[in-house]
Amino acid sequence: MRIRIEGSDLPGRRAGAEADALRLGGVHVGVQRKAEVVDRVAADAAQAAWEFEVTSREVDGLLDVGGPWVHGRPGARFLYLSWGAVTGEEFAMFRRAKLMFGDIPTDLLRAAHEAASQDTKGQTLVGRLGLTDAVGGPVCARVRPPAITWTLE
Repeated sequence: MRIRIEGSDLPGRRAGAEADALRLGGVHVGVQRKAEVVDRVAADAAQAAWEFEVTSREVDGLLDVGGPWVHGRPGARFLYLSWGAVTGEEFAMFRRAKLMFGDIPTDLLRAAHEAASQDTKGQTLVGRLGLTDAVGGPVCARVRPPAITWTLE
């Protein structure tokens, strides 16, 4: 199953001390693949997007997802967007946002699974979210709808 996460409103683009600290601290956000944070984007970028494949399968009548991008136990699977300070090649993670598969409408997730199992080209499960929290910092913790919207495109 193809997934694309699109982030807007990155916290480093705003005015103020919090945004200044993010820019000066070299803060980036990336998607976590196993323990590694990849495809990092600066906190002051205009937008961020990540695209990758996950596996999906039926297990006892329930849909389960897996692969190196997926974290958590069956029934509680999720994706991580991880924030950290970049110094040279080092990435010092300090915050993560959790995107739960359980928050994706069941019919939509099942349609994405069916499209992938039928090898339908062009069908991507897309999650869109703002990456700045209510106080101007990097979004973190569990991101629930309506803060994230999911579509199949």
